[in-house]
Amino acid sequence: MAAEIARREIAPHIAQWDREHTFPRALYTKLTEAGLMGIIVPEEFGGAGADYVSLALAIEELAKADAGTAVTLSVHAMICAAILSIGSDEQKQKYLPKLASGDTIAAFALTEPEAGSDSAAIRATARREGDAWVLSGRKQWCTNGAYSTVIMGMFRTGGEGPHGVSAFLIDAGVPGMTIENVTNKLGIHTSNTCDVVFENVRVPANALLAGEGEGLRSALRTLTSGRIGIAAQATGILAGCLEASISFAKDRQAFGKPIGAFEAVAFKIARMATDLDAARLLTYRAAALRDAGKPFAQEASMAKFFASAKAREHAAEAVQIHGGYGYMQDFPVERYYRDAKITEIYEGTSEIQQLIIARNLLGRLDQ
Repeated sequence: MAAEIARREIAPHIAQWDREHTFPRALYTKLTEAGLMGIIVPEEFGGAGADYVSLALAIEELAKADAGTAVTLSVHAMICAAILSIGSDEQKQKYLPKLASGDTIAAFALTEPEAGSDSAAIRATARREGDAWVLSGRKQWCTNGAYSTVIMGMFRTGGEGPHGVSAFLIDAGVPGMTIENVTNKLGIHTSNTCDVVFENVRVPANALLAGEGEGLRSALRTLTSGRIGIAAQATGILAGCLEASISFAKDRQAFGKPIGAFEAVAFKIARMATDLDAARLLTYRAAALRDAGKPFAQEASMAKFFASAKAREHAAEAVQIHGGYGYMQDFPVERYYRDAKITEIYEGTSEIQQLIIARNLLGRLDQ
């Protein structure tokens, strides 16, 4: 279904959407009708009740057509997973049916101007006033922020460091919350990215997600699941590069033969296909481990680290295979090239992924 939607509803429009930086809101109604917006939400809450392997497959197929649509779904599903994992029964009943229906798009607000990879440096605050929390601060690069109706946000509720951060579910439109500085990005133009400013925003006490002071731990768990989605997104970009490169290498003639007949091109395609299989297997393994309830943090980091690096590497090779045509907006590899880079940055940079992998293998030798 995801592949068919990508072919029918995204591919014919993506060049224009990309040029105009369009967020295709109506598309998500069609994704909902196919069960994709609630793909991992249990049937009791109106979702499809599918698993993370299914989610990875869907994100990959969407990313072959448009990486921006893929990351919108990935972040939306990540928040669904967080509510399922650590939300109260009341929060599940309130949010999950709306998230599964597509009426509500979820957003994630962790990063701040001075808190990126060092997420324990969060400065946005939440103070308790009676039966409410009052939120203040600025969140940066909030995916889906301008189109969301619920945001999972991290705020400091006390003390310094990681143990003073709490997570909240914040309904859009509350007084004092404003969207600022919608970001113009190198790529993923169909994904909404913005700053969200909180000025004495009052939310009810039951907006707290998990326990007070558990926010950073909740965020990191959420990001661990989200890394499977970004690995799938990168894998989809890589798959798109391979399909486009094979087609062009068969059709484009040089020196009296298709350019795919030359080893300089053929070997690029062989390496691309091999790395695509490896990226898929790493991503599917991490998703299957999560579905089985087994530890998957290291495997998710490996999948994201590898798939994102190879998406960026082979997007450049796909442009090279296309030659001058690859530099033109008439061909999709130019967009893949721009879209691929972000997969090495968001939801944990490649450096952070290597740190996680190394610490799993070596322990904390710096302590």
